[in-house]
Amino acid sequence: MTAQRALRHAIGWLFVLALAPLHADHLVLPGDGSDVVGWEGETLAAEEDTLADIARTFKLGHTEIRLANPEVDFWLPGAGTRVVLPTRFILPRAERRGIVLNVPEMRLYYFPAPGREGDPVVVTYPVSIGRMDWTTPLGRHRITEKVRDPSWTPPASIVEEARAAGEPPPQFMPPGPDNPLGQFALRLDSPSYLIHGTDRPYGIGMRVTHGCIRMYPEDIEQLFPKIAVGTPVHIVNQPVKVGWLRDTLFMEVHPPLEEDPMTEDDLRAMALALVEEADRARPVALLGRDLLRVVREKRGIPVAISRGVEK
Repeated sequence: MTAQRALRHAIGWLFVLALAPLHADHLVLPGDGSDVVGWEGETLAAEEDTLADIARTFKLGHTEIRLANPEVDFWLPGAGTRVVLPTRFILPRAERRGIVLNVPEMRLYYFPAPGREGDPVVVTYPVSIGRMDWTTPLGRHRITEKVRDPSWTPPASIVEEARAAGEPPPQFMPPGPDNPLGQFALRLDSPSYLIHGTDRPYGIGMRVTHGCIRMYPEDIEQLFPKIAVGTPVHIVNQPVKVGWLRDTLFMEVHPPLEEDPMTEDDLRAMALALVEEADRARPVALLGRDLLRVVREKRGIPVAISRGVEK
């Protein structure tokens, strides 16, 4: 990394960290029961940067940073270009325990058991998920095994796929830098599915796996020692999330999975149903145009949709 690039990214980190009291992937859970964590920041691209470089620096995925910066060239953003860092999140609607993965968001949330000291936190990382024909399994699971330096035996389905494409089938891969599972793997109770590292980190935040959950090597290395066998894993499909930050209601919308037959009207109906549910619990004055804009744009960034917007 050049000195110019390092300086620009350091400024971006300072902006984020000035607002967030912990490291950007360790976010304090609000004590008032709010659902929004983190802070949206920005950085300036260096001449040699791609958005993929910036995404990895700030623990973001490919799709996240692309959606947050629709007008920026992904491969050549240009020196000095302002890049939005979507590091603010509405927590998924799920029990805040163990691991929660929201597949349309391609993001994992880990809720450690509260310690004796310090505020409860959530630790969050971008992930890759299964392609449309190799979907990541929804529902409740648990971690059954932890493997350091795993070997890889290609399953029959991958071997058959390669043969059907006229390609040589992949072979057994011992532990090492070329292993597609990386250095760490967490096995789920759903057969053949893992949370693991990768030898191809540029694909994080995309639908590129055969159903497994893939993480940046540095992220799985950080997560691996925190996870115990038996940790619950809840995989959900929530393209629309709604949540409170004190007295303001926020909405965050991601593109639905390709295999979900959802029209724009379906997505809008889902959003309105979630807002109506929130309104029954705590009546709000909605900003209707903002709500519709968030659904239409699907940028994956929490936006205030009620009066009382926080500056």
